[in-house]
Amino acid sequence: MAAPNSYSAATLRGDLFGGLTAGIVALPLALAFGVASGAGAAAGLYGAIALGLVAALFGGTRVQISGPTGPMTVVFAAAIAALGGSFQMALAVVLLGGMLQIIFGLLKIGGLVRYIPYPVISGFMSGIGVIIILLQLAPLLGASPSPSPLQALARLPDTLAELNWHALVLGLMTFAIVWFTPMRISRYLPSPLLALCLCTLAAVLLGWQVPVIGEIPTGLPEFHLPQFSLAQWSLIFTLGLTLALLGTIDSLLTSLVADSITRTRHQPNKELIGQGLGNMLCAFIGGLPGAGATMRTVVNVNAGGRTRVSGMVHAVFLLALLLGLAPLAAQIPLAVLAGILVKVGIDILDYRLLKRIQGTPRPEVVIMLSVFALTVLVDLVIAVGVGVVLAMGLVTWRMAKTAHIHLEDDELLDVPNDPEHPGVRLVRLSGPLFFGSMAQMLDRMDKVDQVMQTRDIVLDCRGVDYMDLTAVFAIEDMLQKLQQKKLRPRLLLDDEALRQRLLGLQSNVFTEQTLCTSVEQVLQDCCNASDGR
Repeated sequence: MAAPNSYSAATLRGDLFGGLTAGIVALPLALAFGVASGAGAAAGLYGAIALGLVAALFGGTRVQISGPTGPMTVVFAAAIAALGGSFQMALAVVLLGGMLQIIFGLLKIGGLVRYIPYPVISGFMSGIGVIIILLQLAPLLGASPSPSPLQALARLPDTLAELNWHALVLGLMTFAIVWFTPMRISRYLPSPLLALCLCTLAAVLLGWQVPVIGEIPTGLPEFHLPQFSLAQWSLIFTLGLTLALLGTIDSLLTSLVADSITRTRHQPNKELIGQGLGNMLCAFIGGLPGAGATMRTVVNVNAGGRTRVSGMVHAVFLLALLLGLAPLAAQIPLAVLAGILVKVGIDILDYRLLKRIQGTPRPEVVIMLSVFALTVLVDLVIAVGVGVVLAMGLVTWRMAKTAHIHLEDDELLDVPNDPEHPGVRLVRLSGPLFFGSMAQMLDRMDKVDQVMQTRDIVLDCRGVDYMDLTAVFAIEDMLQKLQQKKLRPRLLLDDEALRQRLLGLQSNVFTEQTLCTSVEQVLQDCCNASDGR
């Protein structure tokens, strides 16, 4: 945050315009996300106000605008459905998610988000976009909504049978306004708000009978006490962890976008603590959980927002609307909100990767498509978990390919090869030795004892740049096996730290005699061993 003595009237003016503009953009989105979640429009506003204010006060990104987002809404809706429609237990999921975010921040793991492979993020976000679009098909057509994307597809014939032409026209009008409004107009009047006002006014004036939001409670939200159930604890924890991870990823990615625009650096761990506190407050007031919202953050910056004051202005503006203008929002048609959300779903799709999919390595495309399919058809948690495991497997396979093992005779050691001095088998190892490459090494080493006239086995590890515990134990077992076959194995190391680490294991195999540090030492040991047979 800027220093107090650098906060000027111009900065205040920019924060006011930025916060007000972001609040105007957030209003229809918060209402739409609230309705889409099944908790009601008011829950969307409560979440936008609580999270927007707390994250602005305690977060680590100066210009970030926080509130309900598409991915978080999908998870919360899934929580309500999975917990039998219990809103109080769904709030327990939000409370747990906020607590986990705070723990993430205290453990300083906020910077780890940059290590999530891009194909996983791409497939997940595109899957979320498709879910939003599928869930909004029914409201767009004037029919009753479905709780899951699969059910939305299965009920498509029934949805078409319930088609309300007035609702469809309103939805298409909304989508057209949001999509085609020129930038010179959107700069002063955001297209979602323009579409919300025009299409709602048209529905009222024309007297069209379409499903609407309905009554929104006025005044401050009521206190809610989240309810935990031991019988459902495993499910609550899983969903809470999903919210925490998704909110962490969503918020920190938005923070990176804000950094690139403002040329600043956010504090990721502080941001997680602020987001966690905000989501915990949402759990106690019945608000929708959320995260840093990319579109609203960009709108804030473009409108002049420069400090966390802009995020506070955004939240206070929404609170004023809730206290004074709730009756007007009750007449907003659900088809209008559906048109806005369909545009949000389309924007979430990762066109950056889709445009370059032909030139993308096939394994990474498989990871992206797998995460995408699992996100839409199965489960959000499974999708991310499978994606990360596949990405780790790909990295392991690629690293294993860089490990090289060569078997050579008498190239390094000038030991006489005669009956009195049996041959020396040299094994050159290079690259990383870890669990992924040890199978290759063990397969090759099985051939060593099949070579006649071999007494001394030298493993040249000077080209090894990494050795994990799996490799250490595998080499120890291999050396023991060679010794049992009356062979004399040695390791040639030039990494003194690795040598001391092996000696520190207090193994009968890793000794001063078997761990050599130079070619001369290996040569001398081989000759001494041959002379002393």
